[in-house]
Amino acid sequence: MDTESSTFETTEMLADFLASTPLLSESWRLCNLANQNSHVGFVANQVGSIGYLAFSGTLFVSGSDPSFKNLVCLPDRDGAGNDLFVPLHDKNEGEEPVMVQGALLRIFDNMYGNPSFQNQISTLVKTSKSVIFTGHSIGGTTASLAALWLLSYLQSNFENLSLLCITYGSPLLGNETLSRAILRERWGGKFCHVVSKYDLMPRILFAPLDTIGPHIKLLLKFWHLYMTSPHCGPLDVQRNEEFMAVIFQFVLSHLRGLVQAGEEAVTGMFRPFGNYLFCSGDGAICVDNAAAVIKMMYLLLETGSPSCSIEDHLKYGDYVGRISSQYLEKKSFMLGELPESRYEAGVALALQSLGISSQEPVAGPAEDCLQAARRMGRTPNLNCANLAIKLSKINPYRAEIEWYKALCDRSDDQMGYYDSFKQRGASKRDSKVNLNRHKLARFWDNVINLFESNQLPHDFHRHGKWVYASHFYKLLVEPLDIAEYYRADMHRSKGNYINHGRERRYQIFDRWWKGRNVRDEDNRRSKFASLTQDTCFWAKVEEARGLLDDVRSTRDQRHSALLWEKIDCFAMLCKNVG
Repeated sequence: MDTESSTFETTEMLADFLASTPLLSESWRLCNLANQNSHVGFVANQVGSIGYLAFSGTLFVSGSDPSFKNLVCLPDRDGAGNDLFVPLHDKNEGEEPVMVQGALLRIFDNMYGNPSFQNQISTLVKTSKSVIFTGHSIGGTTASLAALWLLSYLQSNFENLSLLCITYGSPLLGNETLSRAILRERWGGKFCHVVSKYDLMPRILFAPLDTIGPHIKLLLKFWHLYMTSPHCGPLDVQRNEEFMAVIFQFVLSHLRGLVQAGEEAVTGMFRPFGNYLFCSGDGAICVDNAAAVIKMMYLLLETGSPSCSIEDHLKYGDYVGRISSQYLEKKSFMLGELPESRYEAGVALALQSLGISSQEPVAGPAEDCLQAARRMGRTPNLNCANLAIKLSKINPYRAEIEWYKALCDRSDDQMGYYDSFKQRGASKRDSKVNLNRHKLARFWDNVINLFESNQLPHDFHRHGKWVYASHFYKLLVEPLDIAEYYRADMHRSKGNYINHGRERRYQIFDRWWKGRNVRDEDNRRSKFASLTQDTCFWAKVEEARGLLDDVRSTRDQRHSALLWEKIDCFAMLCKNVG
């Protein structure tokens, strides 16, 4: 009963939605237009309340490394200092930075710097209820980067706009940290990567391509020639069968090794993110588990050939039509042959959708792959209910800290809550408050871990119960964390608290609070009235104390004047708070 329905089954809902709407056909039509107008780089269109932006798959940066091996850090700001991908950089301690393929990032940078692109984005955001980013081949990675940029912008500015990114035969974009960051921000469901059964392009970056760089150049030239001249059939374009076989075997071999090595082999390498809609002439299935995506990439390619792996990159128009047909025929699909189990029936349908019969050697591993994608454990709603029980159990810890605060505020020495804890002794009361502080931190860190690993409802961070509970925790406990930080002189080794010592949980709770529904604000005001609303206020006080010490010790008049300017800024801040 505690087992959640499989990831495969839930992503099939997304596939059904796309197949039952014109989104796939319209986005593919615009991808074709963008490819044919490659000198522009993109095509914008609006259909009713839906705005589309399609990127050309034939763009490439001159002088780029054909091996695609150059991973670079994803920037958080552009040359003018504007925030670009800020939420994605909110990584866990010890995690490597978010990295993407350098040449693909430069394509986006060039597009982002285009005034026409900025104007089209601005118009679509103002006039649309939903925005669809789309692209074929390399245009798919440009679409993904553009979607990540707009999602970051919308989150930073607390704007609501429905967004979906649909790519066709897109190469991989970034490393495992990027994949994790997208999951953490709950953006995985906004990406649907359509991948044909044998297409080499989405698989190509699983292999180190240093030794076959010249072959990759020939392959890109072949694809680009056809995409810009669709009146030519794939077989009419001159090509070299030998280099096709070399690339096919090279990629297949490395994919095989990756699958055999398991999860640990993909750390630090290119990593899938979002939903993958695998399609064939018989239909399509949708998978969002990264390990299952990689294994399915290998199993399907193994049934192909060098020639079909190259041509399949150019056949998405045929597959898009077939996906829609599959949706209409689904109820009569394999009628009378389905297993009694709903889950096993879904797997059987999925395998036939990819043209895999039960007699084929890959049928067993492919079925295992889909079954492995099944997500075990409590459902998000049950996890949420379980957290509510745990919250009630930790309330006494919070109540003891509230009692400690009230006692400090009423004490004769008038030291107050913050200074009392900073200068605390070894009394049983002080030790218990410090222990409760750690217990509450563990609880809320666990909440964040569950939330970021998609084990809680997608709108958990908008539930009033949790938004207000986390905010009250922050108001009550963060001053104690600041007191401990400066009590232990950590500011001398690490730097000031706000920039170097503030726990990540508080930054997350800040975002939850800013994005809250404010309808019940007046009813809760009294609860927070006795608490400093700026929880970093005491860190600023400590910095001001440090500035005064520096003023006393410096003999440089210029430096002294700069210090007094900072002190005046703090005084103005205190006046505004008061």
